[in-house]
Amino acid sequence: MEDSYRHKGLRKQLAQHLKDKGISDKEVLKAVEKIPRHLFLNNAFVEFAYQDKAFQIGEGQTISQPYTVAFQTELLEVKKGEKILEVGTGSGYQTSVLLEMGAKVFTIERQKNLYDRAKLLLPKLGYSPRFFYGDGYKGLPAFAPFDKILVTAGAELIPSDLVDQLKINGMLIIPVGGLNDTYLMKRLKKSKNNDIQIVNYGEFRFVPLLEEKEWGKS
Repeated sequence: MEDSYRHKGLRKQLAQHLKDKGISDKEVLKAVEKIPRHLFLNNAFVEFAYQDKAFQIGEGQTISQPYTVAFQTELLEVKKGEKILEVGTGSGYQTSVLLEMGAKVFTIERQKNLYDRAKLLLPKLGYSPRFFYGDGYKGLPAFAPFDKILVTAGAELIPSDLVDQLKINGMLIIPVGGLNDTYLMKRLKKSKNNDIQIVNYGEFRFVPLLEEKEWGKS
């Protein structure tokens, strides 16, 4: 698991690129600069790991474009010690960003191969989230409530189970919609009396978030 000076230099360039594109959260940029993204990719893509692009990771899934990861994370306003549910572990890269920023991460993945791969890789890099294999639409009610929830795949709608698992004053970041894999990024805040406020933040490309009944079809 090589992490060379060249890799580190490319990460620094990537962090600067994200800053130039408008990412201003210093902790997000520090996490991007530190985490070896090339170790999360299939060997065929390693040479391109620090380009601002998404890449296939198997099972019909992708590791998100670095700008998308940074944008979602910045919207989440991560604070050290917060309990965060991540729906869609994928490669584990976004998980690592949240952990690097000091969050306590509970991450759930519905693709068994990706779940197994991330559960093996992340501890080798020094990251120890709570891993779960299951249906992200349902969240993790046994471990709720959460300070924040981050959904890393596109949903047709906002799952009510996830909203229910937010603390008062909690926040949910989720891409919703789905036309040609393009989704509208939404930030939902849950205030007292369970009032919900939703703000939209532009369109992004994602693989779809699938419910349990659709397992095996992706």
